[in-house]
Amino acid sequence: MDRMLKIFGTLFLMLTLTNAFGQGKQGIAFEFYQGTFNTEIDTSVMVPAPELSERSIRSAYERLNSADYQPIIDSLLAYRKRYDLNDWLYYQLIRRTAQQISPKGDNYSRYTLYKWFFLAKSGYDARLAISKDRIIFYIFNDENISDIPFFMVDQKKFMCLNYHDYPKADLNQDPPIPVSIAVAGATKSFSYKVTKLPDFKPDNYFEKKLEFVYKHKAYHFNIKLSRDVEAIFANYPGVDFESYFNIPLSKETYGSLIPLLKKNVAGMNQKKGVDYLMRFTRYAFLYEDDQANYGGEKRLSPEETLFASHSDCDDRVALFFYLVKEIYNLPMIAMLYPTHITMAVQFDKPIGNAIVYKGKLYSVCEPTPQKEDLPIGVISAKLRNTPYQIVYQYDPNH
Repeated sequence: MDRMLKIFGTLFLMLTLTNAFGQGKQGIAFEFYQGTFNTEIDTSVMVPAPELSERSIRSAYERLNSADYQPIIDSLLAYRKRYDLNDWLYYQLIRRTAQQISPKGDNYSRYTLYKWFFLAKSGYDARLAISKDRIIFYIFNDENISDIPFFMVDQKKFMCLNYHDYPKADLNQDPPIPVSIAVAGATKSFSYKVTKLPDFKPDNYFEKKLEFVYKHKAYHFNIKLSRDVEAIFANYPGVDFESYFNIPLSKETYGSLIPLLKKNVAGMNQKKGVDYLMRFTRYAFLYEDDQANYGGEKRLSPEETLFASHSDCDDRVALFFYLVKEIYNLPMIAMLYPTHITMAVQFDKPIGNAIVYKGKLYSVCEPTPQKEDLPIGVISAKLRNTPYQIVYQYDPNH
């Protein structure tokens, strides 16, 4: 009965499109960050929702593969090229397109099928699998991603792209069974690196007031922030520290903060300027650990930290790194402790108890509030005898 309803719903939608457009085609358009994406959907692309079986999913793929899908792929790739979208943002565009064709709330399996199909036809090595009553969506990725499931095939790692839709699923207890579909030309790896954010429309921004006191003087900021950034990173996984630290600010947010910070430190020497940035990052935001704030680990990008009501040490370190890099471009190392992370900066002359790494001297700059009011070069008492590892080194010359 359910299967008949699904087929009837698809036929009804196809008839509706044919009646509305005469040629069995539908134009869709939606705003996507700095532009408007539009494409043409032929009714042949509207396939019945697949059941959770390899046979049904293969049948839906064969229907799609013989349909007039190429205009959609051409539009997606053209939009990507025009706005220079990285893989993560391109996937967000695909998600929005799939939602327009087959809304997630109507049938999750068909919505996922479209996302997988569009990624595969864009050249990415994407895979589908079945686990109990779930359709699992994987992508080939050779980066160090820490908090989502993966599986290995021929020494290639495939990360789960839709795990956020099954947050309580234990895929070790119910191992997904791969659906064997070979898509010609689908060989590329997917990258989670975000090295550029879109130029969001200025009217999508709002202002947030920040203030902190440095050397008995109050500094005030009106920072422009966009909720689009929060949406982009809503399901973003735990990437490696190099990728994490190098997530930039958007253009409007950058313009509302960095020039003002540069003006504020213009009359200071380098040490005092970095101290100013350290204390801005430490005291301009409320602290709360991720477990209390989100119920689990969540690393915020610099712009998310500016946006958030509370943030923890990961978030402060990423923001401090970004500020020092943009304003002074000094060498830095990230020091990871069992329950904390902090940053050390290389100055012309080390300050305090120097950290030696690969023959160079760095001074600890603690951007997270501690019980002590720590100056540059001083690590908190509770960490002084605790082992740490260097998880990222930034060298402006390399």
